[in-house]
Amino acid sequence: MQQPITVDSPEVFSSEKETYYFDRKSARKDTAEIAKHISAFANAAGGKLVIGIEDDGTVSGFKRDGARAIEDFKRAAITDCVPSPAVTSKELPVVNTDGEDDLILVLDIAASTDRVIARKKDNEVFLRQRDNSIKLDREQVRALEYDKNQRNFEEEVCTRSSLDDVDHEVLARYKASLDTDVGDEQLLRSRGFLVDGHLTNAGVLLFSDNPTRFLPCARVRVLKYEGSARETGSRMNLVKERTFDGPIPRVIDEAKAMISSQLREFQFLGDDGVFKVIPEYPEFAWFEGLVNAVTHRNYAIAGDHIRVSIFDDRMEIRSPGKLPNIVTLDNMRNTRYSRNPGIARVLAEMGWVRELNEGVQRIYDEMQGFFLHDPIFSEPNDASVMLILENSITSRVMRRDDAFAGDVGQEVLDGLNEYELTALQYIYARGRITVGELCTLLDRSVKVARPVLRGLVDKGVLVWHGSGPKDPSQHYTLK
Repeated sequence: MQQPITVDSPEVFSSEKETYYFDRKSARKDTAEIAKHISAFANAAGGKLVIGIEDDGTVSGFKRDGARAIEDFKRAAITDCVPSPAVTSKELPVVNTDGEDDLILVLDIAASTDRVIARKKDNEVFLRQRDNSIKLDREQVRALEYDKNQRNFEEEVCTRSSLDDVDHEVLARYKASLDTDVGDEQLLRSRGFLVDGHLTNAGVLLFSDNPTRFLPCARVRVLKYEGSARETGSRMNLVKERTFDGPIPRVIDEAKAMISSQLREFQFLGDDGVFKVIPEYPEFAWFEGLVNAVTHRNYAIAGDHIRVSIFDDRMEIRSPGKLPNIVTLDNMRNTRYSRNPGIARVLAEMGWVRELNEGVQRIYDEMQGFFLHDPIFSEPNDASVMLILENSITSRVMRRDDAFAGDVGQEVLDGLNEYELTALQYIYARGRITVGELCTLLDRSVKVARPVLRGLVDKGVLVWHGSGPKDPSQHYTLK
């Protein structure tokens, strides 16, 4: 993933590729052009804009013919942007390509979390996407305003709706979670979901019996494919499809049941000779991915919906809209921000939603606990968030072997015999082992099993726990 540049170094600025967080421009550019990039960085995650270095990395500085005054660029955030974003500037000494002592200007642009920044000249709005500053159209600007809470999509009133559109069964479940018996209308009013007899957008999504009547793309589509790729035409491999378009709590319940019914279980012969069953994915991982998609998607984006695609080797959960506001792919495991706080609050009160970063971190933990590869988060086409979970039983074995090698050391691992490896695998599954348990696993006597464990202690792999040779609670654990 691209990372912000944290050092102010002319050598780094001239040699690094331009990224989501970094750009460089000639001092011959006019301030309107510079304002375009200031707007783009401020509307995204912030970044560094360096003036006095050409796009190809040539250090041209401010003494080059046609260069504008350095003070003009220092003031550009104030004179050429509206509203003015937070920008700090720093002059760095350099030697330009003509061998002269010169300067470059570093503009550190902070992310604007509550306002959309436009270029004053034409009121156009830009957004950083990969290594480019992209002009946004009207719908995209509106979506960005929602994202920064300059507009609040949740609180906008859906004037075509009324109390008659409410699914009172779902609302009754919500009231039960709050342990309250107040009237439906009073509860909706007090929580801001009903205004002057009309549901807000959040009220429609959460409690309307048919949200798609008002927001056509407020739905979740689950697709099951045969194989590991989408095929079309005569090779079409879509074997099951269902769309869920009711109130969010009902969608979560029904989509969960459908997904669960389509997942497989893997059987394998355990070290104790008994067949074990491993679910295709840890349930928390895929269910948290589903709930996050429903909770944090950008409902202001028309024309797209949430899709859960199940393949033989993976599950993809795709949600419209980029990550919300200050959350990025780089910081999403430890940064909190909810695009739809009203929806998040209701689902939290109903026991489904955690803070975004807490749930994401646990997805990583759960996948690692199942010896699966880490989840893969991405932002396809800078217009949606994608979560990919692998289910490969092969990768589980490889991850388990990697764990053995990491904890024990590959050289030591290569030197272990079959009995020692069996003991080690059992400890990884159970956390500890006794001589009696190893006897059962190996179908051998104590005279065989005890030396195996003692040998692993001598090799520095295991630790013995006990008060003496006759202690009935003595056992061994990984060192």
